[in-house]
Amino acid sequence: MIGCLVDDCRDLRGNNLVCDCKLKWLVEWMRHTNATMDQISCSGPPAQQGQKINDLLPASFDCIKAEFAAYQSLKFESISVEAFDFGGEQFVVFAQPFAGTCSFLEWDHVEMNFRIYDTIEGTSTVVCKPMVIDGALFVVVAQLFGGSHIYRRDLSASRFIKIQDIDILKIRKPNDVEAFTVDGESFFVIADSSKAGSTTVYKWNGNGFYSHQSLHPWYRDTDVEYVEISGKAHLILSSSSQRPVVYQWNRGLKRFDRRTDIPEMEDVFSVKHFRVKGEVFICLTRFIGDSKVMRWDGTMFKEVQTFPSRGSMVFQPVAVGNWQYAILGSDYSLTQVYQWDAKRGHFVHSQELNIQAPRAFALVAVDNRHFLLSSSFKGKTQIYQHLMIDLSD
Repeated sequence: MIGCLVDDCRDLRGNNLVCDCKLKWLVEWMRHTNATMDQISCSGPPAQQGQKINDLLPASFDCIKAEFAAYQSLKFESISVEAFDFGGEQFVVFAQPFAGTCSFLEWDHVEMNFRIYDTIEGTSTVVCKPMVIDGALFVVVAQLFGGSHIYRRDLSASRFIKIQDIDILKIRKPNDVEAFTVDGESFFVIADSSKAGSTTVYKWNGNGFYSHQSLHPWYRDTDVEYVEISGKAHLILSSSSQRPVVYQWNRGLKRFDRRTDIPEMEDVFSVKHFRVKGEVFICLTRFIGDSKVMRWDGTMFKEVQTFPSRGSMVFQPVAVGNWQYAILGSDYSLTQVYQWDAKRGHFVHSQELNIQAPRAFALVAVDNRHFLLSSSFKGKTQIYQHLMIDLSD
């Protein structure tokens, strides 16, 4: 190889060496031998160009790549997916609008796949939102027809029991449900997308959930996101009739007050947040126009990056350990996966996934594995495994 051993000498001076991951083994070998090396410079890549090969360290090579690989396909369409922990086990629940069910799946530790755990039968189900309160599992089942309901898991009977109906005068066309806690109290909020309904916050009082606050009627809200900003609880409402609105929790009045809106962002279908080094970012989805990533600057959300997104109904951030992703689905093209580049301070394209009309994503960590679950409105629901690949091998 390069350099001289006791009884072997090879001279590669004059050769153009690309010091990428394929050469990492050589740098590691050099560090563990007594070989004397020729002063050969790297011709690439740009980060190593011009450096002497003797000066390189194994740690200077970034050779770990991550990707989502197809793992399991489920033979049903779905419009939402939620992951949750209950009783020390991981579960996921899919809302199936055509079948009208909430389908709960559990991880099979023997077969190493996801299997059906239970179902809640309904009509035109669009969201199945799990909530664990004081060790009890509740599920908010939002439906387009037949009203929306709340179920509780009966452990002794091993089934779900309906415990409450949700006011159909306020919730006429639910589109999203978000659960959260503020000052130790449990809430959920339903975004209503009808012309006559009202996005409403519900509060747990120890016996049931009761209407706590109507945020605004007749705005046809499509999504609601809970996020803490500077230690204070906020809700961000997306609507087909106005720009996204930011509400802040008023501790004295125990209600949400309108704080601001997000300028120049009409027709936003949904907003999802993520954090990088303590800073709050949001992904804003638009079906027509460009989807965007914005960062909270202390007073307002400011644009960071723009993504072409014709036909997008979901632009969702997900994190696996230190890997931060944003996944942009589309009804007309492949799903695009972007990975956060800490040095550049924005997302870079990572890979494409073949998912028909994705509507939501969720992550599940089980048995030292990470899975991405994707709902599909027009095809099979898909499950991907997050894999780490060493390019130097």
